[in-house]
Amino acid sequence: MHILLVEDDPTLSQLVCRNLTAQGFAVDTAATIEEADGALAATTFDAVLLDLSLPDGDGITLLKELRRRRNSVPVIAVTARDGVDDRVQGLNLGADDYLVKPFATEELVARMRAVLRRPPEALALRLTLANIELDPVAGAVTVDGRGVVVPRKELAILEALMRRAGRVVARALLEQSVYSLGAEIGSNAMDANISRLRRRLADAGARATIHAVRGVGYMIAAAAEPGA
Repeated sequence: MHILLVEDDPTLSQLVCRNLTAQGFAVDTAATIEEADGALAATTFDAVLLDLSLPDGDGITLLKELRRRRNSVPVIAVTARDGVDDRVQGLNLGADDYLVKPFATEELVARMRAVLRRPPEALALRLTLANIELDPVAGAVTVDGRGVVVPRKELAILEALMRRAGRVVARALLEQSVYSLGAEIGSNAMDANISRLRRRLADAGARATIHAVRGVGYMIAAAAEPGA
């Protein structure tokens, strides 16, 4: 899951980023409305943690603009404002949840996972292909009902491929799913992750195959049934 954290306090930003990364999220950060708007234009995020008091304005401005553009990315408003009126305003303007500072990491992660259970239809709660099932929120993969341990980066790749099963997914889009913006990506890193994921699925008896499309990206598709 790819998260955008919009927070101008560098200490808090680093702490939240570190804690979410430890929980398996890919996290990008922005310190202003302008930076956040640019990040949202550059890539697709699964959720936004939005501080409402930013150096260049009120985070509510960004929230209103997102909803005006019909961008339905889940947004958790994170702020020191604890008044009922503030919470009602944020929720009425399109926030999916409201978290008051200071907060415990466990509460943030729980609220994040709860919000991600209520995504738009395009973000289905469970993805299935042949005998593979993926629960993106829980980070759980099963093949024929048996659990398969899949590391975080491979899990993000599998999710991106399964959401577009039968279609080629551009290499750049896969990298967005796995790495934060600006991250150093080795030239063979994606190929190595794909190779490990392909082998892991094959060893588990998955009836789906990841295909490389030279110069474009990758595609996952159900394997043909014997005799078909």
